[in-house]
Amino acid sequence: MAGVSTPLRRVPLVLTRVPFVLTLVTALTVAGCAGSRKPAAGPGTGTPAPSPSASAPTAPPDPAARAAQLVGTLADEDLVGQVLMPYAYGDSATRVSGGSAAGNRKLAGVDTPAEMIAKYRLGGLILVGFSADDPTSDTQPTTNVDNPAQVRELTAGIQAAAGKLPAGAAPALIGIDQEFGVVTRISEGVTNLPSAMAFGAAGDPALTESAWRAAGSELAALGVNVDFAPSADVLDARSHVIGSRSYGSDPKAAGAQVGAAVRGLQGAGVAATLKHFPGHGQTAADSHKGLPVVTVDRNKLEATALPPFSAGISAGAWLVMAGHLDVRAVDPGVPATFSRKLLTDVLRGQLGFTGVLVTDAMDMAAVAKESPGRTAVRALNAGNDLVLMPPNVTEAYDGVLAALRDGSLPRTRLVEAVTRVLTLKFRLAGQATPEMGTLNSAGHQEAARRAAESSITMLRGRCGGPLVTGSVTVTSASGRKQSRDRLSRALRAAGVRVAASGGSVVHLVGYGDGTADLRADAAVTVAMDTPYLLGQARSGVLLATYSSTTASLTALARVLAGKVRPTGRSPVPVSGLPRTSCPAS
Repeated sequence: MAGVSTPLRRVPLVLTRVPFVLTLVTALTVAGCAGSRKPAAGPGTGTPAPSPSASAPTAPPDPAARAAQLVGTLADEDLVGQVLMPYAYGDSATRVSGGSAAGNRKLAGVDTPAEMIAKYRLGGLILVGFSADDPTSDTQPTTNVDNPAQVRELTAGIQAAAGKLPAGAAPALIGIDQEFGVVTRISEGVTNLPSAMAFGAAGDPALTESAWRAAGSELAALGVNVDFAPSADVLDARSHVIGSRSYGSDPKAAGAQVGAAVRGLQGAGVAATLKHFPGHGQTAADSHKGLPVVTVDRNKLEATALPPFSAGISAGAWLVMAGHLDVRAVDPGVPATFSRKLLTDVLRGQLGFTGVLVTDAMDMAAVAKESPGRTAVRALNAGNDLVLMPPNVTEAYDGVLAALRDGSLPRTRLVEAVTRVLTLKFRLAGQATPEMGTLNSAGHQEAARRAAESSITMLRGRCGGPLVTGSVTVTSASGRKQSRDRLSRALRAAGVRVAASGGSVVHLVGYGDGTADLRADAAVTVAMDTPYLLGQARSGVLLATYSSTTASLTALARVLAGKVRPTGRSPVPVSGLPRTSCPAS
């Protein structure tokens, strides 16, 4: 029955626990006093906020203890603001175009990102933007990303605005969806790793950790301290919204990759986020467009979907993102975002996660049917600590504040959430910021090259020697000129003649392509996203890169020229084809 909580079978886990119990007891004790104080200024009060620095004692060095101490000084308005993480329009914190100002006024009643932070005492902001192939584009109405220098100036401005808040002793959380592959927010001037599925094909967690450490150091240099990656979704259904964002279909192998990515990112000082709990790869539907239903039974959910989350928790991941998913085996009819059974009982109780739990974007169709205030309160009551991308900041803020004051959001729950958020912030405050010169450095490019080269998979063809002779013509479905140009340049560099027409056809297919986009006359067909379409291709040679980055297409060119052996293994099954036709020697 939907209203009865039945305990799930426990999965043996090795967990890394953060000592929150003492922190939260301390926080809740001081919160009793905080709740009885006259509220500090907030939107509409017309009075300045008090500064906690005048009489505050020296903060202890431990992040959890510092968080507990700070939370006791915060007024209701500050507590509410710390659990909100919206997006904002504009490429600068303080100077925006007329169009961006209009967007911010509609979203939050202010002109600039800095004003939004000040008015709502925000815990942080997420930087947004998308590419043509991005399956998340429906919820990305603007972009904050032009180039690395601009991003660094923007993040510095965000931190300057946040530093003036009563909670300003802790840095703002500045997040981004930098998964690589089809979900890549910053691509110019930085090292571009191949997709998660490419790392799954390479099958080397040490390589994954090294590459993600390089990527993390570049994000840190840009002032980004939270990456909403890696995807811990096991691809058990042909989900286009997840697709090559997943490390594969094997839970154990995917878990090893997820743990490696977490260690790499956090080793570089950037908080990693496991998503989309309890597993978006179990459904082919898209939560950007509606509420997907996960119909697998409990045993399969635990055996298939949960292991990568357990692995990421064991690796020390600081955040988990709740998915907008109707998991029928646990809490039928309730999106996981709003499900205490999934978020509190399973994630925290069974899997032992003690870090920050963040919602997926709250402007997605799966959860955006109610008012932003109502959905924010439901998410917090379910156990989320951070509400991401509410569709209207003013309504979300006012709704949470009203719920706090009328008791429908217990003060203890809000204090618990803020304490977790501040603990994460103080952890991040101790991380060094790399120089901008680390971007696109030779060592980082080498890490991307090794990952891409190790991922190239042959699913049909002769292993060894050149795969093409004479001249080559590179073709693709419409709209992939950049990929064709990248491969053509790489083929020439590898010594292969490239012709505009008349040569042996190397045909590229990517995200969103279908059977109609295949070519029957292609000598070689290459999948630059998931490899499923290769099961319907007639070419004598079938290859998968899982990615269309320069590094991936350069590696492909070297394989076609016979300079590199394609040692990758498909991390998902493809109908009628082996996982590899060229096993590692």
